[in-house]
Amino acid sequence: MNARIQRVGVVGGGQMGAGIAEVCARAGLDTVICEADATAARAARERVATSLERAVQRGKLDRISAEDALARLVFTGSLDDLADRQLVVEAVVENTDAKTEIFAALDKSVEDPEAILATNTSSIPIMRLGMATHRADRVVGLHFFNPVPVLPLVEIVTSLHTAPETVTAVEEFARDTLGKTAIRSQDRAGFVVNALLIPYLLSAIRMAESGFATAADVDAGMELGCAHPMGPLKLADLIGLDTVAAIAESLYDEFKEPLYAPPPLLQRMVQAGLHGRKTGRGFHIYDRG
Repeated sequence: MNARIQRVGVVGGGQMGAGIAEVCARAGLDTVICEADATAARAARERVATSLERAVQRGKLDRISAEDALARLVFTGSLDDLADRQLVVEAVVENTDAKTEIFAALDKSVEDPEAILATNTSSIPIMRLGMATHRADRVVGLHFFNPVPVLPLVEIVTSLHTAPETVTAVEEFARDTLGKTAIRSQDRAGFVVNALLIPYLLSAIRMAESGFATAADVDAGMELGCAHPMGPLKLADLIGLDTVAAIAESLYDEFKEPLYAPPPLLQRMVQAGLHGRKTGRGFHIYDRG
């Protein structure tokens, strides 16, 4: 791909997908967000609009730029509306079957065989998703961090099939177009950041689970004793406990190391629908408004 990426699609308009679409629109790109249906697409639009308004209120973005960014976004409930995209970033739920199905469908919907299909997965093998298509050389991991408009890092993850020109194109896109810092990782569960982060979060969960310390004290200890901007249990709540559990399971499946196994408390909280900030309750209580 020699042409600069100007037409981007994002599949999934949740917290991560909306953030990815927002930074693309703010960078002046023609951006389409595809959700499961029209109702979900409207919710995604509201999510982006709220984030842009928050940036304006905090002085991070002027009003005209926010309005221009929102005007660049198209919201749809059909993958067929991504047919002309040069790059599509998948950001649906962290589930192998769901993501594989999306990639197989995108392979048919995106017309340009040179178009890049990227995934925002935190832990699922890029190879598995690439093999669901007929363009595994154009499939790559493009892993953003939450909140996407704020955090500057992107992990670029390559499978054994990913072509060098694909890597170059997405690296230039992340760095030069979006203004992000890109690091490269091999296709191993967790990549760079989560392979280091998740065992730390799971250790904090086990500490709270055992009664060794309260969630508040665990977080205060790391914030005030180690100068972390956010304690591990607050961070797990922010990421989403369902996502933390899914990444842990992927890590454990690949490496079989006990430190990667999700603790029973985490599994029960996920089963109970206590996923952290997005549900209003995790290890801490949140005002969903």
